[in-house]
Parts: sequence; C-alpha cells; structure tokens
Amino acid sequence: MKFQSLQDLKLVQKQIAAAQAKAVAEEAARAAAIRKAEADKNLFARAIGKVAPLPVHNKAHLPRTPREPVATQLQKDEAKVIQDSLSDEFDVSTLLDTDDALSFRRPSVGTEVTRKLRKGEWAIQREIDLHGLRSDEARLALTVFIREAHKHGIRCVRVVHGKGLGSPGKTPVLKSKVHSWLVQKNQVMAFVQAKPAEGGAGALVVLLTPS
Repeated sequence: MKFQSLQDLKLVQKQIAAAQAKAVAEEAARAAAIRKAEADKNLFARAIGKVAPLPVHNKAHLPRTPREPVATQLQKDEAKVIQDSLSDEFDVSTLLDTDDALSFRRPSVGTEVTRKLRKGEWAIQREIDLHGLRSDEARLALTVFIREAHKHGIRCVRVVHGKGLGSPGKTPVLKSKVHSWLVQKNQVMAFVQAKPAEGGAGALVVLLTPS
C-alpha cells in the first residue's frame, strides 16, 4: 500500500491499534464470562452440599436374560410320536380279567394287587376326565396324564372315560379304547373298574409303576 502523506500512515496505524485493542478487550471479556460462570457453579455446589439421586419406586425391573424360544415344531413332533405309539388296533380283550368286575394286571403282578385296588386300599392321587373328547384328543390327553403322573411319583390315578351312553348305538367306543391304551403303557401295572361310588363302569382305577 502506498501512502500519500505521513498523516495517512498515522491514520492507518491508529486503525490497526484500535482493532487490536478491540480484539484484546473481547477476548478478556470472554475469559471473564467463563470465570464468572465457573464461580457461580462452584458457589451453587457449595451452597447445597453433596447430593444423591432420589430413588425411583415405580421403575419396572425387566429381566435381562432373554426368554427361551418355544420349540413349537418339536412339541408337534412329540405329540405325533405319542399318538402313533398307542395303537387303536391293539386287541386287549384276552388280557382283561372279567370275573366279578373288569381288571388288568401285568403277568408279573399278583392278584393281590388288583384285589387291593378294588377294595380302595390305594389312595387316588390324581384324576383325568376324558368326557367329550374325540378319540385322538383323548389318546393324547391320557398319554400325557400318565407320563406326568409317573414322572412325579404318583402311584394311583382314576381315569374317567364314561359309560358310552351318549355314543351312537350306545356303544362305549372310548371305554374300550382307554383299556387298550392303558395296556400299551409301560407305566401301568394294573387297573380295575372303579367302585360304583367312584364312577363304576365309567371309570378305572389305575396303579402305576414306581418312578
């Protein structure tokens, strides 16, 4: 830059000095503002002392571990195996004793066992009622019931199958099928027709093997 006179030079020097002074003043003001804000913060902290967050009483504590996925296909496969394992074509008639009342016992089980079952010397611990179920539903329900009872150490159960009076032709279809299914279950030691007060011809008292 070329100056026309000494006065022009002095004017420019004054402008530069003024700009520098303004910048210094602005920086000083900014630093002072920061120091004041920090001092105010410290003053507030000293005034209220130490603080702790308030407890939250209505906070839901959700489990952190994810739920195990339900193997629905596996359950369907198991149900199919259960159904297929009990045949409706199994002839049980030759295995049943029909002297004074229907009964069944394994070859290794003595007649004393069925005698005690008839007299009610075994306490009935659980019961299943198959009334109103279709054949496939009853088969699956009975299988699961026997399996779970045996697993939990239950020894004596009652199975209510009905007398078949509501069936077409009043033929007790479900009754004969229940006999057949029970004979095919390894957990079943013996069964007898229930006493009249406990269902009579419409129910069985079943003795399970020890678990």
